[in-house]
Amino acid sequence: MNSQLNDATDDPQAAGAAGWTTTPIGADLLRGALEVERTAHGVLPHRLPARARRQFPDAYLATVETQPSGVRLVFRTRATTVELDALRTKNGYRGVPPRPDGVYDLLVDGHPAGQATANGGNVLMVDMATGSAELVPGPPGTVRFEGLPARLKDVEIWLPYNEVTELIALRTDAPVEPAREHGRRVWLHHGSSISHGSNAAGPATIWPALAASLGGVELVNLGLGGNALLDPFTARALRDTPADLISVKIGINIVNTDLMRLRAFGPAVHGFLDTIREGHPDTPLLVVSPILCPLQEDTPGPLAPDLRDGKLSFRALGDPAEVAAGRLTLTVIRRELARITAQRGADDPNLHHIDGRSLYGEADFAEFPLPDGLHPDPAGHRRIGERFAELAFAEDGPFGEGRAV
Repeated sequence: MNSQLNDATDDPQAAGAAGWTTTPIGADLLRGALEVERTAHGVLPHRLPARARRQFPDAYLATVETQPSGVRLVFRTRATTVELDALRTKNGYRGVPPRPDGVYDLLVDGHPAGQATANGGNVLMVDMATGSAELVPGPPGTVRFEGLPARLKDVEIWLPYNEVTELIALRTDAPVEPAREHGRRVWLHHGSSISHGSNAAGPATIWPALAASLGGVELVNLGLGGNALLDPFTARALRDTPADLISVKIGINIVNTDLMRLRAFGPAVHGFLDTIREGHPDTPLLVVSPILCPLQEDTPGPLAPDLRDGKLSFRALGDPAEVAAGRLTLTVIRRELARITAQRGADDPNLHHIDGRSLYGEADFAEFPLPDGLHPDPAGHRRIGERFAELAFAEDGPFGEGRAV
């Protein structure tokens, strides 16, 4: 394929006259996925390995881990037009206006070059009051980008963070080859729905993607909406995934699911970090506590959906008086994470901690309020990504290349 690309004409009309090229989609063209499953339609990127999926065969987790946040098609081509056939599964919520379609972001040589959405697809209708869901099937759709520069270039298509996406066919008007390796460090990140991308403008502008771009690293995003719960199978996935840098954002899901009490939280954090360290004994490992969320700063969970006024928002149901008995809030979790990382740091110089309020705090909330009470808007994602890059990727920061241990 290399010779086809290098010898191809720079004339897009000549390339078009030669006909379309269909390129098989496989792991060689995908970045950010831990596994790729062959399906009846094409390929389905997974962000958790099969072993983890077998250990907790939960329908919600199955949805979020197959929503390809941070997953992108990356290739090198002279093509001026690119088409991608895909079968999406989009979430819908009963009693709430339809949510926006998932977005595909196009980057050319690392620069934004367009956005598109897919037509057709399935809809998973969720009843937030009961938790039940019904799948309404639909046909595959096509995403099309045209007017690309006719020169040889690196193309990235970032897949929607909020739609399960089965990739069926990649067509171009010139041959395609896998992109060259740039030798960038790999950053493996785990977090909640905010890390997953909730309310961001597109997949390349979720905060981890923005931070990765600013830090000059390759992102593998294990942000799992509603599922940053210190699960052992997630810790093992982090342990077994090659990475040069690792971060874990811990807290908000544990509070809003009311998953555990203070007695269980500390040992669970230690166990999660111990498992990661089994596979990455010396890798820079950054623990990030929750960003500001007034709903749950001092009020325990669980969190419940609030559908008043036809908009989805959230409210906390816990009693602040029960914190003394071990119920968890964001304030309690930040204190415990600071204590645990300080304790472990005495023997682990590559373990670091960032208070999430340094990424998004009181002043940021006043400037960019959380639209649904829980998730930042696109401007909030940009603020968090820029702050993370400033703190983590600074020369002497936890992920800085000049940091001395």
